[in-house]
Formats: sequence, C-alpha cells, structure tokens
Amino acid sequence: MTPIKILWVDDEIELLKPHFLFLEGKGYHTTACNNGQDALLILQDKSFDVVLLDENMPGLGGLETLNEIKLNSPFLPVIMITKNEEEQIMEEAIGAKISDYLIKPVNPNQILLALKKLFEHKNLIAEKTIINYQQAFQRISLSLNELQTHKDWSDFYIKMLYWEMELEDLDDLAMLEIFQNQMKEANRLFGKFIENHYEDWIVNESGPLMSHQILKEKLFPLIKNESSKTTLMLVIDNLRFDQWKMISPIIENHYQKEEETTYFSILPTSTHYARNAIFSGMMPLEMQKTHPDLWVNENEEGGKNLKEAEFLKAQLDRNRIKSQFSYSKITNLKDGKELAQSLNNQKKGDLIVVVYNFVDMISHAKTEMEIIKELASDNKAFRSLTLSWFKNSPLLEIIQQARKFGFNLIVTTDHGTINVDQSIKIIGKRDISTNLRYKAGQSFSYPPKSVMEVNDPKALQLPSSHLNSKFIFAREQQYFVYQNNFYHYANHFRNTFQHGGISMEEMIIPFVVMRPR
Repeated sequence: MTPIKILWVDDEIELLKPHFLFLEGKGYHTTACNNGQDALLILQDKSFDVVLLDENMPGLGGLETLNEIKLNSPFLPVIMITKNEEEQIMEEAIGAKISDYLIKPVNPNQILLALKKLFEHKNLIAEKTIINYQQAFQRISLSLNELQTHKDWSDFYIKMLYWEMELEDLDDLAMLEIFQNQMKEANRLFGKFIENHYEDWIVNESGPLMSHQILKEKLFPLIKNESSKTTLMLVIDNLRFDQWKMISPIIENHYQKEEETTYFSILPTSTHYARNAIFSGMMPLEMQKTHPDLWVNENEEGGKNLKEAEFLKAQLDRNRIKSQFSYSKITNLKDGKELAQSLNNQKKGDLIVVVYNFVDMISHAKTEMEIIKELASDNKAFRSLTLSWFKNSPLLEIIQQARKFGFNLIVTTDHGTINVDQSIKIIGKRDISTNLRYKAGQSFSYPPKSVMEVNDPKALQLPSSHLNSKFIFAREQQYFVYQNNFYHYANHFRNTFQHGGISMEEMIIPFVVMRPR
C-alpha cells in the first residue's frame, strides 16, 4: 500500500522532528516546509495527499496560503494548525473548506487521529458497521418468528431500513446480499401475517391505523385544536418510508417534527383504492355505496382518482369540520411553482391539501424508460433519485413558503412501492384489472399458492364488478404477467417498482406532523 504523503508547512518546522519520526513509524511520508511561498512551489512540482498548514507564519500567512492552495487544488485536503482560537479566524478557515483544524500545541497522537479521520474514516465505519450487523443478524432472524402484532412489524421494518441504508454505503456486496435475503424472508412472513390478520382488522377494526382512518384520527384533531392556524397537508404519492427518511433532513431545516409515525395502506395498495380511502374516510365498498356518483369501478371507463376533492369535502362535512380547504394535484413543474407563489393568498385556519405525483411518476417512468431504469436500478438509486429531485423541486419551495407563513405541515403518502423480480403467469380475459401487483375480475387462473386470494371481496370491504368477482394479491417481490408473450413482458417489468400488493414497503408508510421552526 502506497504511504500517504504529507506536506507540513510551519515556520518552526525544525521543532517538529519528533512528530515526523512518529508519523514515519506509522507509515506516513512527511515533507517539511517552513513558509507558505515555498509550499506553493512544492505543490506545483509534487503531489501530496494532505497539507498540514500553520495559520500564523511570517510572509505569506496561513490563510493566504490556504486560499492559494484551494485555488489551484480545490480537492486537496488541508488541516489547519493554529495558536489562535479567535472565532473569526476559525470561521474564515472553515469557509475556505479546510478538512479539519487543530489548536497548538499538538501532540503526535492528535495529528494521527486527524489523519485517520481523513483517510481511514470510511474503512473504520465500514468495519464497525459489518461487525454490528453480524451481531444483529442472529437477533433479527430470531425476532422474525416473534412478530405478533402490526406494531411489531412496523418497528421491525424501521429497524431493517436502518440496516439497509447503513450497509448499502459499504463496498461489501456480499454483506448487502445477506441483508437482502433476510429482507425477502421478512416479506414472505409479512405476507402470511397480512393474510392471517387483514380481514379481522377490517371486520372488527382491531388493527393498525389505516388509510380510511388517518384523517379522522390524525388531521382533524389538529385542525380543531388549532383552528386559527393554517395546515398544509402534503400527500406525496408513492412515497416509501425510506424515501421519506432521505428527504426529511432537508425539511427539518424549516420544520421540526412533532410526530413521526407509520400507518398501514389498505389493500390494494394502489392510488385508486388507498388514496380515495384517505380522502373519503371510507373503505372502497362503502365509497361505492355512499358515493356512487364519485366512485369508479375497475371495469368502468374514466379516471379513478378524479373526485378526491369531493370525497374530502364530504368527509369534512360528515365530521363537522368547518375549516375551509383547497385541493391541488401537482403533476408538473409549472403547477408546482404556481402553487408556491399563491400560498400567501391562503386565509388563517385554512386546510391546504396538495397531492404531489412526482415519486409516482418516477416509478411508472422506470417501467417505460431505459434511462430511468438506469438511474433507479435498485432501492439505493431510487432513494438517491428521489432526494436529487426533491432538492431542486417546487415542492421544497412550497415547504419553504409554508414555513415563512407559519403553516403547520403534515407529510404523508397513500402507499409505497416495491422492486419486483419474480413473475407469476396469469391466464384470463383482458377485462381483469391491469395492475401488476393485484388482479380484480372474474374467470382467471394462476398458481394459488403464490398469491393471497380473496374470493369474497365484501369481507375486505372491496367492491365487486360482477357477482363472482374476486381479488388476488401478489406478495413479496412478485408481479403478474399474462401468458401471451410471457417472457417478453416478464423481462420488461422485472426490476421495476410496482405497487398494489402486499409487502412492508407498500403497506407500512409515513405520517408526519411538523411545526415551523
């Protein structure tokens, strides 16, 4: 391994020989220099991995030397060493993007620690992360058989997301593959858990907070208790909990979290069912019966989510919420910017509901566009793409404006999504639903052990298009493909993000209440 090369610049360089000998013994190669001007000349002729730079030198001072170094070699790490603890000096050095600073007198171990932080930080963290996960692996495997409640599963999923994001930053692909296999096993057991308990949740209302209950239980109390304050509710379509974790630090520059919790999307975990359930406060069968003019069945023509504002108004009226509300659905850059600019027109006490569709569009575009498939090839890339979009989106501008006007903020979603890789052949007429993670209709066949069957949709409060209609749901990372041209479509949809079925990623989703800073 090539030793790390250090250029040490100090006008009292002859006093530092013990430090040089110590670092040489640790495998570092050090070049001495006693002034800033010579240091710049040396850097023109030779390459170094780091510069240790004295702040207080005669002639060309440390800060001036630092500025020249950064002008010519902006990515060369510089560790500033200074006797001066004045805040202004430190701020100027930090503003010039030093890697670290040390206060004189320094001992050799301080220097060694600074160098290890700079060059071995990633490796040390990686080693510690692998050791920690190896120790946790057995506990996770054992705990899988002990998860008895929806809260157990929610807590488990959040822990697994922590490990996924820790491990994916390492170069150890084998360890990440072990985690992914553990996650697949977890989703297999989660599918069984849902199959065994979901109907009881619906019939006896014994389960977790779900789509049709979330506004009544979480939003309406906030509106009633703070009737003089405007609330902005953002429903970011298709936002998984891990994606929320990526964008939340940016939002927290403007808002502080009061509550961050999970709730469960209803089945099917699709916009047609889950988001309509949020705004109506009803399960789909009740929507069909109570609002036949608003609900659109699977087999009927027309958009399935065009009446969300009407559903919301009916739910507000039913719960005697007198707050005025506005509803916006943002699907493009222009509409997002216009909404950000119009927020100052809102009156105190209003409820502003915004459905933002970008994450959902990424998911669908990944299916159809090769460039998106490359940009969002896996969970890590999907999160990264979401974060990159959010940093530059009108949605962030909307949040910043809301903070400026003192609005409360709620961030949530209707369902998540999962990267699918296991195709299931389905045989049936084209009048069955087109979603890849669930099917609704009549007269279709499939391998029954691979799916969750619902032969009586009413038991799950789902509407039926025909007398003998049924639903089937894909579990884990499965997706349905018709037998015609099976291999073509199986390859086309493999490694795409889909929703509608049963997985932790699709069903366990965020609901966050935030206050302006």
